[in-house]
Amino acid sequence: MEINKMIARELGLKQEQVDNAVALIDEGMTIPFIARYRKELTGSLDDTALRDLSDRLTYLRNLEKRKEEIIASITAQEKMTDELMAAIEKAVTLVEVEDIYLPYKQKRKTRASVAREKGLEPLAELIMEQADGTDIDDEAENYKDEEKELADKDACIAGAMDIIAEDISDSAEMRKYLRQMFSDIGHLVSAAADENAKSVYENYYEFSESVSKVAGHRILAIDRGEKEGFLKVSVTLPEGAAERALTKRFVKGKNRCSELVEAAALDSWKRLIYPSLEREIRNDLSLKAQEGAIKVFSSNLRQLLMQPPIKGKVTLGLDPGYAHGCKCAVVDDTGKVLDTAIIYITPPRKNTEKAEQIISTMIKRHGVTAIAIGNGTASRETEQFAAALIKKIGGGVSYMVVSEAGASVYSASKLAAEEFPEYDVSLRSAVSIARRLQDPLAELVKIDPKAIGVGQYQHDMPKARMDEALSGVVEDCVNSVGVDLNTASYSLLSYIAGISKSVAKNIVAYREENGSFTDRKQLLKVAKLGPKAYEQCAGFLRVRDGKNPLDNTGVHPESYDAAKGLLESCGYSLTNMGSLTDLPVKAKKVGLKALSEKTGAGIPTLEDIINELVKPGRDPRDELPPPLMRSADVMELKDLKEGMELVGTVRNVIDFGAFVDIGVHEDGLVHISQLADKFVKHPLDVVKVGQIVKVKVLSVDLQKSRISLTMKGVKQ
Repeated sequence: MEINKMIARELGLKQEQVDNAVALIDEGMTIPFIARYRKELTGSLDDTALRDLSDRLTYLRNLEKRKEEIIASITAQEKMTDELMAAIEKAVTLVEVEDIYLPYKQKRKTRASVAREKGLEPLAELIMEQADGTDIDDEAENYKDEEKELADKDACIAGAMDIIAEDISDSAEMRKYLRQMFSDIGHLVSAAADENAKSVYENYYEFSESVSKVAGHRILAIDRGEKEGFLKVSVTLPEGAAERALTKRFVKGKNRCSELVEAAALDSWKRLIYPSLEREIRNDLSLKAQEGAIKVFSSNLRQLLMQPPIKGKVTLGLDPGYAHGCKCAVVDDTGKVLDTAIIYITPPRKNTEKAEQIISTMIKRHGVTAIAIGNGTASRETEQFAAALIKKIGGGVSYMVVSEAGASVYSASKLAAEEFPEYDVSLRSAVSIARRLQDPLAELVKIDPKAIGVGQYQHDMPKARMDEALSGVVEDCVNSVGVDLNTASYSLLSYIAGISKSVAKNIVAYREENGSFTDRKQLLKVAKLGPKAYEQCAGFLRVRDGKNPLDNTGVHPESYDAAKGLLESCGYSLTNMGSLTDLPVKAKKVGLKALSEKTGAGIPTLEDIINELVKPGRDPRDELPPPLMRSADVMELKDLKEGMELVGTVRNVIDFGAFVDIGVHEDGLVHISQLADKFVKHPLDVVKVGQIVKVKVLSVDLQKSRISLTMKGVKQ
């Protein structure tokens, strides 16, 4: 199997793109580095495409390795044939390879293996021939042996049938056929383990859906319901379908031997094949559902991390609470803590007048213009308090309710203790909430992505696969934005291409000991950061106000000469940095091909250099619509009326729709059927986390605190 050719065909890529990408991956290059600085070689494949390629490469290489192991095992048993070798080489999935290997696999003790040890294999072969005129009862008499516990002909025939049943079960061809049958006409069925038990899984107490059509979120719900003991689950075929297929395949005549083969085939189905294939189909359904959920989670996380920062605003973070009060923290526009307090705006220690006085003083003293309110316990009351206070002081301040998912985890973490040793856990949480509004990416990287809460069934996912996918998303986001080498926390630095956690800590230690970095080259003085790591990370690290203005751009040090050559050819120099708005026009006039030949840089690299020089320190998040800040009176659930049109922020996207924050504390659900006037295959095709959308209220259930929304017929 030529792996690169297969990947190119499957992913619709050019052979050269795949060959070059694979070579770069094998050299130890990171995905963000390849995506950003090796565009000429990969045909400008982005990080998502490269990760898909890398995942497929790993799978196919594991498949090749497994094939080699199986070939070696069968060859050692002296059972390899040309036909068998061809079948192994032709197999394109691990399942196919394992099916082929099944008859040759070392098995634990089975009824068939016991029968073989007793010498009954020739009798089984004779039965399988199903020749007319064979007196199988007479033949079986020859195998009687008291010492082998074969007291009579019936015991001998029963042992032979066990061998036949296992051989039928080991048929790769039959397994493939039956597996396809499950896919085509099988059903996933669930029922109540206890019909009287009340649970959130009652929709699945009498459930049946085609294996080929059942939605991923339903599979995950059923899996969880089974795990918690509320559901009994099975995969079924139409009655008799599998039995008829087995009989047709293995029964060749209408004699006594044929009857025995049919009985063995039915035994094989019931005792061996069905339990094995049911487990396999269930596992396959779960894996596909998990992969789908991980993709949705990854997409949501990407959008959340890439939310535009609120720059240049002194921000007040409010961490709501009842008994222990509302924790408050003011941070300046760089995230430095300026002030903290605790106010009581809810029972049992409610003192609204004093709370207003404290917050008003904080706002005036520090010039607060933005308030971030955590969406947890007492969030509704805190939002009402903030809106009323803003009105009272005459405006000038706006607020936003932000997700505080994972804030408590961060507050109690070792990292938070290192960052804020002087503050207790609750005040650290208020600081985190304020910083989340200022720069979601820089703050959220400190938290386990699974704790951020933008997905479905995230705690049911395979940990290793989930961690790999989500850390890849975080890595891509951090590197696409770049980080300030002199202000970034080690947790943020550790996501930069080529930098491990220990090296990130070494960078911070070097900075604390020697002062701010003045150029990128100083990174080579950091302990354990060698030339290879420098090559991978340098372009993603920014040095503001350093010796070389290019250090504050996404231009890689390897392209500095090309950047200078480009500027000279267009009549500029590095001293013009910050006033190069017409550089693209001049570069086009000179001609990118001519500039490429002169500088030695490829055209995609030159285009990137031009973009960086026009906007030094460019943040791609700045080009996105800003988050929705509020200052008006707060609405409550009871204020909502059917048909009312509102503006909201998409908070979460799942398989069956999207949850939208419309400013009434409870997020409303836009079901997938209500997302657009056209058919929507998946919600992610229409909406993204953080997107500002217009919605119309369909219905409000005050008892269950549920809001149904629609985007149909609403002009966006």
